[in-house]
Amino acid sequence: MAGAYISLTTEDSILSNDSVTSAMWSDNSPTLLNYYTSSAQIASAVAPYYLSVYQTASNTPTSAIQFDVAYCDEVGSGSKYLNPLVIGTTPTRTNYGQYRSLVLGDENASFIFGNYTSSYFYVLNLERARYKQSILPGTWTLQLSGSLSSTAEDHLVLTDDSLVNNVTSFTDAGRVYNIVSGSAGVVNETLNTTGWTSNVGSYGWMLPDVNLLILNGEALDATLAQGGLTLGTVRTADTWDTNGANPKLLIDSLIKGGTSPTGLAPRGFTLNSQEDLSSDFIFCRARNSEFNYSSNPSFISSSTGGILYDSFITNPTTYITTVGLYNDSQELLATAKLSRPLEKDFTKELLVRVKLDF
Repeated sequence: MAGAYISLTTEDSILSNDSVTSAMWSDNSPTLLNYYTSSAQIASAVAPYYLSVYQTASNTPTSAIQFDVAYCDEVGSGSKYLNPLVIGTTPTRTNYGQYRSLVLGDENASFIFGNYTSSYFYVLNLERARYKQSILPGTWTLQLSGSLSSTAEDHLVLTDDSLVNNVTSFTDAGRVYNIVSGSAGVVNETLNTTGWTSNVGSYGWMLPDVNLLILNGEALDATLAQGGLTLGTVRTADTWDTNGANPKLLIDSLIKGGTSPTGLAPRGFTLNSQEDLSSDFIFCRARNSEFNYSSNPSFISSSTGGILYDSFITNPTTYITTVGLYNDSQELLATAKLSRPLEKDFTKELLVRVKLDF
């Protein structure tokens, strides 16, 4: 045998990059039509900060969190004071500061949705177990409704503007796109060419790299004529509705949005995740003179130290089952198992392609 280790050259490997898309929701479903909350969570101390949304009733064995809904308010409206002696210190103000630090990286910065500065917004924070690497821009659709009307006028359908935006903007949280009226990346230009509201900017931001949808509260509260839903966000100081307040208000809008109005097919919430895979293909070659003798102890006589059978000398045959990849210190880094043993002797050469995904 020429040696137990064969050195690889630069010609023995090639790097390939691919983008893999998969459905976001549980059971690999591309569209979420039903939304459920937990009554226990609504009654808990967590509720003023966020509410979790499930694809089935939260007390069923198959239920799983799909995303969380949080309400964020710069002045702390819409929730009770954490300390009655400290005016304005509330869960909603805490939420606002948290997302301002995450997204903008500056405690004095403001959220400007399109051309409008908004002091309150809702956040859909996607559950980490639901996605691979990031949200896939230009493919998602979210439908909301302000009522259970059977007409389409009060159903708001949202997407992002990544397909028409020639310049990608970045924040401390990575890429950012405006949320606009439209479906699957196609902008609805009924009100204007941007797909924004008529008076309070865009409908928010999509941040695919941190898997957040930030919905402009003022856009949702705008009238139907202005492109909004008349959602009715509660901005009273030091108040909290035990039914879930503003987060539940938005979830109810999602539930109503899953109802099919006349003239519209059910849209619900369609979302896909994206993962960039780097694959390293390594070509491992065993030439005719290599790897024909086994390193198994049964190949060698324990008494003489010689090869046990003459046929192992004149006509050796081995069966390759595993390929090992080592570093320069001969430390094993990875192994690849073959689906079946491959016969090897002096009359055969083998080429095994090993794929490493990162």
